Amino acid sequence: QVQLVESGGGLVQAGDSLRLSCAASGRPFNLGIMSWFRQAPGMEREFVAAIGRGGGVPFIAEPAKGRFTISRVSANTMYLQMNKLKPEDTAVYYCAADQSVGLVHDASEYDYWGHGTQVTVSS
Repeated sequence: QVQLVESGGGLVQAGDSLRLSCAASGRPFNLGIMSWFRQAPGMEREFVAAIGRGGGVPFIAEPAKGRFTISRVSANTMYLQMNKLKPEDTAVYYCAADQSVGLVHDASEYDYWGHGTQVTVSS
């Protein structure tokens, strides 16, 4: 079993930055894909970004392009650097992972999830 733990959320003002972290542990331990999703109140869970095991070409959702950067510094640790935050970025941010997925933006493809970290951006 794999455990994912997110950290780094908080309350910030519009235009500020935050860096979210996701740490993976447990066995089996061969996470081919690690991703970030977010869920705002009353909304469906939304894909934000994904990155492969080797930190190769990342996938970034359109609302995050140019502002968010995903990185993977090891097989077990992933970051989401969020700059120029907007009030509409307010959500619970979840780390998700799996050995492989068919569609990186499809939340139902992932077997492993963290409990989430709250990001609140005030205007």
